[in-house]
Amino acid sequence: MDAGILQRFVIPLNPPRQRHVSRPRQIRVSLNSQGGYGGPKPKRELLAEWVSKNDDFVRSLPIYVGGASLAAVLLNRAVSGIAPVADASRQVQLSYLLTLGLAVTNILNGLVWLSIRPKTISVVDPNGVDCRRIYHGLPESVTSELLWAWESISNATCCRSLIVVYDGICILQIGFADVLKPNGDEPMGVDADKLIQGSLYKGLMRSGSQSYLANLSLYPGKTELPFLPSNTQAVILQPLGEKGIAIVGGDTIRGFTTSDQAWITLIAEKLDATLAKAVNKTQLTVEENS
Repeated sequence: MDAGILQRFVIPLNPPRQRHVSRPRQIRVSLNSQGGYGGPKPKRELLAEWVSKNDDFVRSLPIYVGGASLAAVLLNRAVSGIAPVADASRQVQLSYLLTLGLAVTNILNGLVWLSIRPKTISVVDPNGVDCRRIYHGLPESVTSELLWAWESISNATCCRSLIVVYDGICILQIGFADVLKPNGDEPMGVDADKLIQGSLYKGLMRSGSQSYLANLSLYPGKTELPFLPSNTQAVILQPLGEKGIAIVGGDTIRGFTTSDQAWITLIAEKLDATLAKAVNKTQLTVEENS
């Protein structure tokens, strides 16, 4: 038999597989006659919007319901001719007392809702003066990186003050600072030695992780940060390796989000790597630009 004819009837044992090439999925967007989006609209939380717009009424609603229930129970007792509680059956007594208890509970719940309201958190203006202190003697690249860190954190978060202490020296103090008492317009400097001996610094070095003081007024350790404005709302204490600390002061209570904290941690790691190579304690002199 001819070889060409034979190949037509022979089935290969391992036929070659065809490679499937996936094509990018096309997303179709429906448009209306005017060229605008004509697809399904996102659902609105109508109940949540109504509650937020009628907050006072919703908080008072249990009082109205409880008062109406209590009045209905007393009226029912008065017009239904039911025997007094002392002469009524046990079932009637229990149902009557349970109804009164539910009505009173609603009233008390409404009073609690009216008395407890979430505190409005607002941005405050720091009580201090603008400060810009950088230690002279650092390479230009390190100074530029310190200023970059300040601009990055202050533009992206609620940061209004930044202090960097490394190897026992205050490398950077920028932003708002408290006013030095004898001189009304001079910013208060950072006593690095006193800061290092404080409990905040020692605790931070022991933990080796970021510490977030979301409401600084509630922490007694704020007395160790006298150089910050007196009305600083929140503070992040960020370790710089094993030799330094970055103090970030904010103008809003609980103003630093988890993303902000992660961003500050990454910047601190970069600063630690840079300062560890560049800082020479014996060659630093202070340069002040207030």
